[in-house]
Amino acid sequence: MKKNFTKPVRGLDSVSAFLRVVERQSFRAAASDLGVSPSAVSQAVRSLEARVGVALVSRSTRSVGLTEAGQRFLERAKPAMENLDAAFEAARSLAARPSGLLRITVPRSVMASVLEPALPAFCTAYPDIDIEIVADSGFVDIVSEGFDAGIRLGELVHADMIGVRLTPPFRYCVVGAPSYFEQHGRPLTPADLGNHRALRYRQQSSGGIYRWEFLDKGREIEIGVPGPLTLNDETLLPSMASNGLGLAYLAEPLVRESLKRGDLETVLDRFCPQSPGLFLYYPGRAQSLPKLKVFVEHMIRQRPSLEARMTH
Repeated sequence: MKKNFTKPVRGLDSVSAFLRVVERQSFRAAASDLGVSPSAVSQAVRSLEARVGVALVSRSTRSVGLTEAGQRFLERAKPAMENLDAAFEAARSLAARPSGLLRITVPRSVMASVLEPALPAFCTAYPDIDIEIVADSGFVDIVSEGFDAGIRLGELVHADMIGVRLTPPFRYCVVGAPSYFEQHGRPLTPADLGNHRALRYRQQSSGGIYRWEFLDKGREIEIGVPGPLTLNDETLLPSMASNGLGLAYLAEPLVRESLKRGDLETVLDRFCPQSPGLFLYYPGRAQSLPKLKVFVEHMIRQRPSLEARMTH
């Protein structure tokens, strides 16, 4: 049923009304096309003329023409409106099928275990999606930085984000090489770390040195550790620890193979806390985008294999 609007439209809608009147050379025909009353179209054009400050349309009882100002306005407004229509169509196309650029931020330490195995099948299944992966171990505000989603530890995901679990919980551990323990002995409590050599991690987001976190009889404590080597890339910590350079504080899945081989050994086990695990997170308003929806679904399907890699 045709709507009988009489309230004048404004802004770009008044430009659309003007262009339709010019195309149809009739207020009545333009109104029929737009689904509004002829008076609404007339008011819209008058409103546009008031904004411009000059008459754009010359009217008679039998015809509609353009003034010189109207002709100049038409020459600029028509291609601009066509570009705007094209922009709307381009945006709508992203809602119609999984396509476009998908930007994901991921900690360097989980690239190999979490994303690398999952990406080939996803890229094959969705060739219209371009993926940009940014490896950054610091916390990233995905909204302000223009990311569609991120992967982080559960304790780092803000409450206003939607979080999808990717891995089971895991514990942190303090590790060192057998050669290190032969030379320096083993710490028995977190307080003993002041007499040891630690491999320290400088956080990318804050620039500060990460303080090692422990639980002592249910009480959370943080220890600032001394050490000869500071890195801002945690992926290097396992190999540096395996070479006997010092102790490292890491998520257990990152050193599981080294522990199995005997390259590293753990200490302070009863003081080491657990993490909720890794989560894929994104803002709620983005979940309707097909490109993100299919990525989330793909990563959920990867959970059994992710769990197997992190627990065996």
